[in-house]
Amino acid sequence: MKKPLAFRLRPKTLDEVIGQRHLIGEGCVLRKCVETNQLFSMIFFGPPGTGKTTLATVLANEIQMHYRMFNAVTGNKKELEQIFAEAKFYPGMVVIVDEVHRLNKDKQDLLLPHVEDGSITLIGATTSNPLHAINPAIRSRCHLFEVKALTQEDIEQALQNAIHHPDGLNDRVTIEEEALHIIARHSNGDIRYALNILEICAVASEGCITKEIVGQFSSIPNTGIDSDEDGHYNTLSAFQKSIRGSDVDAALYYLGLLIEANDMDSIERRLLVIAYEDIGLGNPGACARCVQAIDAAKRVGFPEGRIPLALAVIDLCLSPKSKSAEHAIDAAMQSIRYASYSIPEYLRYTPVNMKEEDKYDYGRDDLWNKIQYLPDKLKDEHFYEPMLTSSYEKTLAQNLEKLRKIPRTKNLAQLKRNYPIK
Repeated sequence: MKKPLAFRLRPKTLDEVIGQRHLIGEGCVLRKCVETNQLFSMIFFGPPGTGKTTLATVLANEIQMHYRMFNAVTGNKKELEQIFAEAKFYPGMVVIVDEVHRLNKDKQDLLLPHVEDGSITLIGATTSNPLHAINPAIRSRCHLFEVKALTQEDIEQALQNAIHHPDGLNDRVTIEEEALHIIARHSNGDIRYALNILEICAVASEGCITKEIVGQFSSIPNTGIDSDEDGHYNTLSAFQKSIRGSDVDAALYYLGLLIEANDMDSIERRLLVIAYEDIGLGNPGACARCVQAIDAAKRVGFPEGRIPLALAVIDLCLSPKSKSAEHAIDAAMQSIRYASYSIPEYLRYTPVNMKEEDKYDYGRDDLWNKIQYLPDKLKDEHFYEPMLTSSYEKTLAQNLEKLRKIPRTKNLAQLKRNYPIK
């Protein structure tokens, strides 16, 4: 059975690798490793289809080091023990670990001493951010290198190579320029995705790959969003930052990516967080409208649900922003974590052995704004500070200023005497 095109065309030398000039260009770190015939334990991280595992095998081949592949998901302890036994005959043997972020504790415990003493050279590959996903014990023993998504020009070069290469399509087909551009554009920097599309298009064509044929097998771009991978969180992060920065066009773009991924749950959670965290008291009405828009979108589902969601995003983007509520609750919680204070007795649900005149009076609403509610040691603390970004919060600020000028007291008996019932 013929192996896939992407597998057949895997580079065997650094000069055959497309892209990643920041790592393999003249004078760059991986080029230096090959030139000095020295390799270190390292982790390659980046999007799918960018050549992380390929780079690892190329390095081992270039330096002529014995290597073995190990998958962190499917591999077991017995396989690792066989690798360690083999490494005794090949000191420093390269062990290429795919999905390295998924190594469980047992496998890590087996690997660590061999990486530590240099009996094996670990090269890990992962699509996750190693600062979040890789165990610190593994991470501290490896150098981290980012493998970046390929440019459209890089992908087009790889496609042309595949058409002409003897191990590729060997000039059995041609491709229209526009069809080439579409595959490269849709691949989103993923060379494996591009070569897979090229291969099936070559089979479906009658000697020439046209844009119509490409359209049958690649109707929408490869977004790279996966709920378990960094692409998902990066998109959500860009979505929120775009709304916070009032860039309505960018926010709609990232919303579109999430809609294409059919990820209603993430859209709902992120929009609610954005509404109350970033807009907040700048425009409370927009927060309420956001909830209504999400409810409408969930009721009708996709594709129509995109319309109320777009409405909410535009509304939030162009609204005045205020993070004063978030800052206020964070300040209050910081105080709580610093020290614990007793609630004043007159505020307790059932105060014990307290004279009637010292108790909180539920019928004296004229006194409520003159009572001290914070514990004594916090009585002068101010957690809420208005952000004057909207007319609404300016009104709140004016009211707050008046209220803070009123002296507050914990002597309720004296307060009642000062303000007798008329």
